[in-house]
Amino acid sequence: MPFDLRPTTEDTLTPYGAEDHIRGVCFKNGPPRRIGVELEWLLLDLGDPARPVSPLRSAEAASAIRALPLRSALTFEPGGQLELSSPPADSLTECVETVAADLELVRDRLRPHGLGLAGHGLNPWHPPLRVLDVPRYAAMERHFDRTGRAGRYMMCSSAAVQVCLDAGSQEPGPLGQDRRWQLARLLGPVLVAAFANSPLLNGVPTGLRSNRQAVWTALDAGRAPVRRDGWAPAAEWAAHALDSQVMFVRTDDAPWSAPEGFTFRDWIRGGAPRPPTTPDLDYHLTTLFPPVRPHGHLELRMIDAQSGDDGWLVPLAVCSALFDDPRATESAFRAVRPLAVRAGAAPAPRNPLWRAAARHGLTDPGLRTAAEHCFIAALEALPRRGASAHVIDTVAEFTARYVLRGRTPADDVLDSWKEHRA
Repeated sequence: MPFDLRPTTEDTLTPYGAEDHIRGVCFKNGPPRRIGVELEWLLLDLGDPARPVSPLRSAEAASAIRALPLRSALTFEPGGQLELSSPPADSLTECVETVAADLELVRDRLRPHGLGLAGHGLNPWHPPLRVLDVPRYAAMERHFDRTGRAGRYMMCSSAAVQVCLDAGSQEPGPLGQDRRWQLARLLGPVLVAAFANSPLLNGVPTGLRSNRQAVWTALDAGRAPVRRDGWAPAAEWAAHALDSQVMFVRTDDAPWSAPEGFTFRDWIRGGAPRPPTTPDLDYHLTTLFPPVRPHGHLELRMIDAQSGDDGWLVPLAVCSALFDDPRATESAFRAVRPLAVRAGAAPAPRNPLWRAAARHGLTDPGLRTAAEHCFIAALEALPRRGASAHVIDTVAEFTARYVLRGRTPADDVLDSWKEHRA
């Protein structure tokens, strides 16, 4: 039977109760200990990567993969992208080993279907096509269509490496919640630039190194967090969440929708179309997509999907080192702090620094300098974090091939495109 979404009197929210709930569920306090990663992949035809994978082939492959004994959670995005979400791990090594084993199982199961996994931040060949017909995605599509097609590209054509880190304790210092929140937002453009991997759209260059980041920049401006100087992270995020538009109100007998400009705070005050409940608030939080999202832990959502079998572990290892090793944290903070002046007061990802990262990658001198310092600090920290030789060597190879040369994976894609055009 359908879910009963009618509220009970006891569960009806007040503004104070909503803020208190958000602070409690979005920032879990404690010393940083665990790490995780969410990997999104495009499905590709092994015989012809530029040929679209039909919804029928995607569905058949999905059924086969669901039967696998994976430790990571398996989900599918609206355009058929495959996502693996690791369980929380107590170390970088544990996280890498778990995800690598799951990826091997998935690739082996896809191969007989003539399919593979493609690591691109945005589908370089095809326009967006939604293949999942569920109320959530239909409502999201209608909401984003109010302002253009960026929402469809985000939902159906994008893929990312999302690194998940503990939010930290309330104690001051490099591992404290406030410092980690600041570092995540200042480091964001550096990660966009270093891992940019989506320079093509519909098969041709656009002049950007990360079209995926440009898509996120073009989305609903009202959902971009506004910095509140002097506010604690949990209070700042709670205010932002309540002041963000409600994307839709769930029902069991009609299409999900909400009036344009209708915030969750409006919903609490007005109680229409019905009083909101705590489950409504929890669901609302899942429709907020800032580059850094507190979700009990911190989700770093700005990194393009990476090519190759091991490309994904580089951003995971670098972020683990920079956030969880105190010496590396301080080095990274010193490296990125000068970038705050360029970012200005505009919220990410709409400020000039984030736009420069998407367009120029590491050809931007300031971003390149910050990236060099951060990657070197990460490489120095990885042995202290107990990283395996394979992880250290993979990060070192990426650093030498891209960061120290002012290049990104997008530059390889552009070189290949030019070579085939010649």
